[in-house]
Amino acid sequence: MTILRTLLGTIRLPFLLLTPACVSVGIGTAYWQTGSLNGFYVLLIIIGALSAHISVNVFNEYFDSKSGLDSKTIRTPFSGGSGTLQANPDLAKAVLCFAWITFAITGFIGFYFIAVHGWLLLPLGLFGLSLLFTYTTWWVYRPLMCLVAPGLGFGILMIMGTHFALTGEYSLVAFVASLPATFLVSGLLLLNQFPDVEADKSIGRKHLPITIGFRKSALVLGCFYLLTYLAVIFGVAAQQLPIYCLLALITAPLAWKAFSEAKDFKGDNSQLVPAMGMNVVVTLLTPVLLTVGLFI
Repeated sequence: MTILRTLLGTIRLPFLLLTPACVSVGIGTAYWQTGSLNGFYVLLIIIGALSAHISVNVFNEYFDSKSGLDSKTIRTPFSGGSGTLQANPDLAKAVLCFAWITFAITGFIGFYFIAVHGWLLLPLGLFGLSLLFTYTTWWVYRPLMCLVAPGLGFGILMIMGTHFALTGEYSLVAFVASLPATFLVSGLLLLNQFPDVEADKSIGRKHLPITIGFRKSALVLGCFYLLTYLAVIFGVAAQQLPIYCLLALITAPLAWKAFSEAKDFKGDNSQLVPAMGMNVVVTLLTPVLLTVGLFI
């Protein structure tokens, strides 16, 4: 039971809501372009995407525990490690094994779709798999790479990969539809880094809040929000997305509120928590509304 609780803790279940929200966009673009969906393929895609998310979460937990970061992090409801492995350090090998198992599940499902649709999915799949393992060991030590990696993984790679797995081809529609999630997920991780600056700095991590400070990082967050809604408007204006996708603009007031509070952050984590909560809502709800627009 201790092993099971530890593994479940490293998964960080509430964070997994992001995966179906992003995958739904790729499902939506496939449906909008073809008018039909293969239910078995949809199920496999969701399993593979969830396995990928679990894998990166567990790898992150393992490497953060090994580096000592978890013992230095001040946790908030939206950032910091779970502390599960820190409380059970003797289970580190089991956690690492679990990370590789979920990694393998994602890989097997990816290769299944390569067998079905051909090798064009291979470069995207290999890049996605490398991102899972190297995010915590390489990307987080390079500010710009750390900034774009989350959005690439959950946005362009996940949504375009989903579309390809369902249709057998890449699509400009899927690319345009992936941009809001790409910007939002990078913004989500960016704001979540604010409370972790001192802990991350102590082990050599280098992300934007460390290198350029809170104020400028908040402006980057604001730019991500702006790009998100411009991408939706552009997609509709260019007739790459149906007009109903403008439903995604409903979250703009929440995004403005989150940005306004983030730019006034002075180091008090309790003051930042409401903004982080709104940031999560915007990041989850916007892709879902975009998907609704694709299905209407």
